[in-house]
Amino acid sequence: MGSSKTALESVQDCWARISQNSPIYNFFFSDIVLVNATNGSMVATLHVNSHHLNSKGGLHGSVSATIVDWAGGMAIASTGLEKTGVSTDIHVSYASSAKLGDVLTIEGNVNKVGRNLAFTTVTIYKGEGEDKTIVAHGTHTKYILRDQPDKKA
Repeated sequence: MGSSKTALESVQDCWARISQNSPIYNFFFSDIVLVNATNGSMVATLHVNSHHLNSKGGLHGSVSATIVDWAGGMAIASTGLEKTGVSTDIHVSYASSAKLGDVLTIEGNVNKVGRNLAFTTVTIYKGEGEDKTIVAHGTHTKYILRDQPDKKA
């Protein structure tokens, strides 16, 4: 990392910055807890509340997709990048569900940060510690707009 910030501090700073301008992230993730981050990965937990549920009482698929989007960006932030990019591709595979009151453990990892694209994987688990089962797994690609140096004419 290019600064003296820890990976967790970089993720916390990024989350504080983007949460100010994202009504959807604030609606879904107002009580998310950033547990840990290292260079290229992050872990968070989220309690499933009523606004996370579908009509059958399970975790809504759109919430899982939004988690993949959010956690992919936070994993990129753990590398020290302040601008985590915009989505170019997101894919979510649903393995099981979660219900009201369950705790989700969210693990985001950077596979590669290139010049313009970053590739991440995110796994959403139900439960914490060793006692957890996969709810969904996603891949997320983001276009990274890096600051360009001034060109002299």
